[in-house]
Amino acid sequence: MNDSIMNGKARISDIIIKILIYISAGFSVILLIGIIGYVFIKGIGSVNFSFLTTVTSTLKKTVGIAGNIVNTLYIIVITLLIATPVGIGSAIYLNEYAKPGKLVRAIEFTTETLSGIPSIIFGLFGMVFFGNVMGFGYSILTGSLTLTIMVLPLITRNTQEALKTVPDSYRSGALGMGATKWYMIRTILLPSAMPGIITGVILAIGRIVGESAALLFTAGSGYLLPKSGMGFLTKIMESGGTLTIQLYLSMAKAEYSTAFGIAVVLLIIVLFINFLTKYLAKKFDVSKVD
Repeated sequence: MNDSIMNGKARISDIIIKILIYISAGFSVILLIGIIGYVFIKGIGSVNFSFLTTVTSTLKKTVGIAGNIVNTLYIIVITLLIATPVGIGSAIYLNEYAKPGKLVRAIEFTTETLSGIPSIIFGLFGMVFFGNVMGFGYSILTGSLTLTIMVLPLITRNTQEALKTVPDSYRSGALGMGATKWYMIRTILLPSAMPGIITGVILAIGRIVGESAALLFTAGSGYLLPKSGMGFLTKIMESGGTLTIQLYLSMAKAEYSTAFGIAVVLLIIVLFINFLTKYLAKKFDVSKVD
């Protein structure tokens, strides 16, 4: 018994490794706090009500990012409206309907390859295909269609992995009771896999918010607010720079206070997305519902 694992003395190598693990974890936390703190100190002074609700105008002598915020929302909504049903549908097909074989392996390989392609290549493709061939030009729609291709692998893979975590007993039990396969997927599998699906969608939102290279070639850099009435609909065919595009342009013009102000807004959005992911994942986790 004296030589058992429970009673054995900790070796020096184990203690050293444990210390190194704690140091690594602490360094990660300190690095995150340092980046957030530095950006907030440099940029929080530029963030005010006028900065968030107006657009930059030389005549009115205002500096604002309201137009960029609206453009970002446009691109998020349009991209998710296209990518979410396609991504979830693809995952359902791969996991529930497709028979294992060369076709499934080819689709999964293609999906993984798409997720590893640099965003600048997506931007070039979107500019040529959606912008020139399809005639959408520099517009929010061109940027949204390009980002749809970029986030599809993320949504598909997260949904597929979420569906794999659902026990097979759920499937066999539902089918054994006479339920159709689609009814079983719609009422049992999707609700059970909802935390993973929501996580994938929200992570896709985070990538959309943080993307700049692809949008620089596709969506352009327009910063004006949409006009009232039909302007909200026609806005998708106009150039629309997101927050990240405006951040890049501000740094290029040496407008550092504006750039750090936008960085503060982006950090707040990213932190909100992370907290929202954790909250929704717990809320829709049916395995923890009493």
